Amino acid sequence: MKIRRLTEADAPAWRALWTGYLEFYDSTVPEEVYQNTFARLLDDDLSEVKGFVAEDDGKLIGLVHYLYHAHGWRLEKVCYLQDLYADPAARGQGVGAALIEAVYAQADAEGAPAVYWMTQEFNHTARKLYDRIGTLTPFIKYQRPS
Repeated sequence: MKIRRLTEADAPAWRALWTGYLEFYDSTVPEEVYQNTFARLLDDDLSEVKGFVAEDDGKLIGLVHYLYHAHGWRLEKVCYLQDLYADPAARGQGVGAALIEAVYAQADAEGAPAVYWMTQEFNHTARKLYDRIGTLTPFIKYQRPS
């Protein structure tokens, strides 16, 4: 398995993976969001969302998206790991851990060693990985009503 940056040629395989991720969370996005998100993932501007893919035998089997933002309690930026997904056929092979480790390494290289993410409480399979590779915090997320 190889972890690498996205390329323009990855668009169809990335889209299939991201669609699987969105479906897991019973969500969809308009075509414009697919196109805009992929373009932003390829942009070199550090203020944009970034991403890696996991590739095995020439096939994309996982993705991770992350972004940096300022934090009121730190001088350096922090890294938010926004999306993480492994193809169901590739789960249990270390894809998720390798993608998280790639974000950790990139955040360190960019001077943003604090990395955090969220998941839904019912995501028990992923939480087994997160309990090994991260630290569960006591925070509860709220958001503005739609």
